[in-house]
Amino acid sequence: MYDTIKQEAHSAMIQLLDAAHLQAKDLLVVGCSSSEIGGQKIGSSSSINLAEAVFSGLYPVLKDRGIFLAAQCCEHLNRALILEKEAAAYYGYPLVNVVPQPKAGGSFATTAYHAFSAPVAVEKIQAQAGMDIGDTLIGMHLAPVAVPVRLDVKTIGEARAVCARVRPKFIGGERAMYDNALL
Repeated sequence: MYDTIKQEAHSAMIQLLDAAHLQAKDLLVVGCSSSEIGGQKIGSSSSINLAEAVFSGLYPVLKDRGIFLAAQCCEHLNRALILEKEAAAYYGYPLVNVVPQPKAGGSFATTAYHAFSAPVAVEKIQAQAGMDIGDTLIGMHLAPVAVPVRLDVKTIGEARAVCARVRPKFIGGERAMYDNALL
């Protein structure tokens, strides 16, 4: 089961990155309910093992491409985010003091906290893309304008996987011309 979840997460991340055209030092947010992955109601059955399976499918792909991962915490930590100190410094995000736990922050954020070389927490970001595994509501952490990304991978475990990328805002009205490379 864990190998299947790892592979689903890996495949979903590859598809998202292919669609989002992220570059090194871009920021990608992941919200992940291990409860939903296991077929339970969000917040009811946190599982470090399921979170580690997802993390091990996603993180190496991001790390290889130099993309920063922001792991969204659960509602008990007001959806704070765990990221590498380098990412927080690069983007100028102020730090907050919290260490996620499976029942206060969530298993995925806890897994990221223990896997990162220098983990820190921040309250808000503006990511260039995101993956929501299990209806964790990552939209608040995406830069405007979010655009849905449809994947072949519809679920990770039992949880729905919904992804998005962002694009610059259109301005100028009907006579304006737009750069198709930025769409």
